[in-house]
Amino acid sequence: MPVALASTSAVAYGVSDYLGGVASRRARALRVVSVSYPLSILLVGVAAVVAGGSPTPVGVAWGLASGLASGIAVWSFYVALSRGPMSVISPITAVLAAAVPLAFGLAAGERPSTTALAGMGVALVATVLVSLESDEGSSARHGRLTRNLMVLTVVAGLAFAAFFVLLAQVPADEGLWPVLASRIGATGVVLGAAVAARESFRFSRRLIAVGLVIAVFDVVANGAFYFASQAGMLSLVSVIAALYPAFTVALAVTHGGERMRPVQMLGLALAGAAIILLALG
Repeated sequence: MPVALASTSAVAYGVSDYLGGVASRRARALRVVSVSYPLSILLVGVAAVVAGGSPTPVGVAWGLASGLASGIAVWSFYVALSRGPMSVISPITAVLAAAVPLAFGLAAGERPSTTALAGMGVALVATVLVSLESDEGSSARHGRLTRNLMVLTVVAGLAFAAFFVLLAQVPADEGLWPVLASRIGATGVVLGAAVAARESFRFSRRLIAVGLVIAVFDVVANGAFYFASQAGMLSLVSVIAALYPAFTVALAVTHGGERMRPVQMLGLALAGAAIILLALG
C-alpha cells in the first residue's frame, strides 16, 4: 500500500507540474500558483471534513511547517528557473528532494530490505536523468549558474525535502487536517511572494479553470504522500514521490509534442524499474 500511494503521489505531482508549466506559458508561474494554491485549501478542507479524524496541535503544527517549506521551495525554484539554466537547476533540486528524506529516514533507524535499497539507488539515478533538460528554450538565455542561483537552487531542493520530512512527522489518525494546515502554510508563502512581486490578482476565467484542475492534482498528490508516509517508511515513500519529473516529462512528450532526450528515456526506464524493485522490497 505505501508504494501504491507514493506512486499515486508521484503521478499526481507530475501531472500538476505539467499543467502548471503549460499554464505558465500564458501567465507567470507565480500567478498560476496564486490561483491553484488557495483553491487547494478549499478542496482539502472539504475532504478533511468528509474524512474526519482527530487533529491535535502537534499534528497541525507539523502540517503547517511542511506547508511553509513547500511554499519556500516553490518560490525559490521558480525564481531560479527564471534566471538560470534549467538543465542544471532541475536535477540538483530533484536529487536533493529525494536524497535528503532518504538519508533522514535511514538515520532515524529505518531499515529497508536489500531489494528496496537497490530500488532507492535506481530511483535517485532516474530522478536526475529525467530532470536533465536541454538548454533550448527560455532557460538557455539566462546563462550560467551563478553563486546566488546555486543558493536558490539548493534552498529549493532542501525545502522540498523538508516538506517530505515534516509532513511525515504527523502522528497517526489525524485525518487530512494536517494536510489542510500544510496547504494554508504554502499558500501564505506564495501569496506573500506574489504581493512582494506586485503581481495582479485579477485572473481570467481560463486561468481559474486551469488553476482548479491543478489544485485537484495537487491535493491528490499531497494527500497520497501523507497517507503513504503514515503507512510506510519515509526513506521509501519519499524516493518514490520524488520520481514525479518522470511523469511530467512523459506528459510533455505524449501531449505537449516535446521530444524526449535519450538520457531522459533512460531515466524513465529506470524509474519503472525502481518502482518494481521498491514494490518487491
